[in-house]
Amino acid sequence: MTIMEKPLLIVVTGRPASGKTSLAHLLVREIKFPLISRDELKEGYVNTMRLTHHQLNEKANSDIYKTFFEVIDLLISKRISIVIEAAFQHQLWAPQLSNFLNNAEIRIIICKIPLEMAKERFYKRILEQPERKKYHDDTTIDLTVLLTEDYEMINMPLPTLEVDTTDKYNPDLKRIVNFIQSGD
Repeated sequence: MTIMEKPLLIVVTGRPASGKTSLAHLLVREIKFPLISRDELKEGYVNTMRLTHHQLNEKANSDIYKTFFEVIDLLISKRISIVIEAAFQHQLWAPQLSNFLNNAEIRIIICKIPLEMAKERFYKRILEQPERKKYHDDTTIDLTVLLTEDYEMINMPLPTLEVDTTDKYNPDLKRIVNFIQSGD
């Protein structure tokens, strides 16, 4: 086994309801890296402050976004490989990930499903998980961008693997793990 010069930074992303959170949790169990999820940080903040999503102001949301990347920076600076997960679009991912290019080997995994299926999963989640409203008022999300063809996936010259999450994972988990380990 060779020692890596830089820690791995595995980015799992995609539009809302594309399966990225489920895949990220499966991957961290498989590869034994910690997971930093922007939504889970937000949930922790909401619970700590005893708020609901409606009580979050723009500053709190901005602080959660900054904290997400500060945690990543801390772990990468300590040479800890991690999986990170969020539904950011390209314009939010690209400048932040560029900050880690010298300190981490970055791999991007984009969860993709047909747009209509994303919409179905999204609305099913609202119905089946009413407790989510405390943290993520999905009814106020700008669906005109997040659940349309206008959603701009991250596009950087980094090793990238698209995973179709329509039915299980294609490529399969073994191939995804191989991509994480080798970048191929």
